[in-house]
Amino acid sequence: MFKSMGVPNEQIARWTGLLGLAWVFKALWSPFLELARSKKRLVVAFQLLGAAALAALALGLQLPAWFALAIAALAVVSLASSTHDIAADGLYIISLSARQQAMYAGWQGAFFNTGKFLSLGGLVILAGYLEGRIGVAPAWTVVFALMAAAMAGLGLYHGWALPGTLTVPPADASLRGVARTLVEVVKDFFAKDGIWMYIVFIVAFRLAEGQIQTIGPLFLRDARALGGLGLSTGEVGIVYGTAGTVAFLVGSIGGGYFTAWLGLRRALPFLILAMNLPNLVFCYLSAAQPASLTLIAAALSIEMFGYGFGFVGIILFIMQVVARGRFQTAHYALGTGFMQLGLVLSKMVSGDIQAALGYRSFFLWVLVCALPGLVLTRFLRFDDK
Repeated sequence: MFKSMGVPNEQIARWTGLLGLAWVFKALWSPFLELARSKKRLVVAFQLLGAAALAALALGLQLPAWFALAIAALAVVSLASSTHDIAADGLYIISLSARQQAMYAGWQGAFFNTGKFLSLGGLVILAGYLEGRIGVAPAWTVVFALMAAAMAGLGLYHGWALPGTLTVPPADASLRGVARTLVEVVKDFFAKDGIWMYIVFIVAFRLAEGQIQTIGPLFLRDARALGGLGLSTGEVGIVYGTAGTVAFLVGSIGGGYFTAWLGLRRALPFLILAMNLPNLVFCYLSAAQPASLTLIAAALSIEMFGYGFGFVGIILFIMQVVARGRFQTAHYALGTGFMQLGLVLSKMVSGDIQAALGYRSFFLWVLVCALPGLVLTRFLRFDDK
């Protein structure tokens, strides 16, 4: 949307990166969510809040200060979605065994990330179709209104469908008691054996991915004279929303079963290598600049498969290695907060790096950024009990 409405790459990367800060700091309010016995109610409430914020975004695009209003509405979406993530993962953890968590992590990751590719696929095709008929801003107003309606529908559906697994709230449910719990949660987290190595690995795991996921779609849209592929809004939706989405789902689900079969310790290096496939794909696309939409779609299908297959690794690493202990839900939130920190940092600087290097050199740089995560796997400790 921002690209279609003329926002420069640097601003797109910087502001969308900043919006991710809610996911970095979400663990600071995660202990307060432990007061709610029903994680299901929290999940539904924040889905409905997200729907309201998306509706506000749709309306804001029609006003003169549309960019500031869009960022404000998306900030509410970010806060709602990050808090929802804590509650949803908490419900996932307390409702499933360790083996079930591994088996269904691929499905969880698939649905988590399918939102990205739905927005880059079908909704972008619709936006591209509408842009030429009713204008850019009205087209995206329609798209975000549809997203708001879908989110509200999902919230109502989950109010009926989700399991009502209950948890026992803390003995001291006062605000002061929860604050003490937060301090205890943070101390317990940083007292874990090898935690600093885990944090460095988590941040490094997403450094390359964050840059690729931010600049990749902008590269597809930019003119060939500027080093891009010159695709239209609708064409980007086609290549991501067809074979790319299928490849991602297959990779994500396959990664979960692959890890359940091989075990996380042995599977992790393969999962990291799979996460490098998108880097290689964009290196090829930036060097060859193919004109065939079929060839571009095939290349992006390889990217999507590798991303889906490899993303399972970081989710299970945080869930089964980092989050173990007395405060599983809160520690999982802390772990995913550091995971998001790696993504935010890489997103925020990606636009400036790309502007300085150009697309071809930028994608080579991103390939190098993926190496530290692979090297660090040799220094990680796993408790196999």
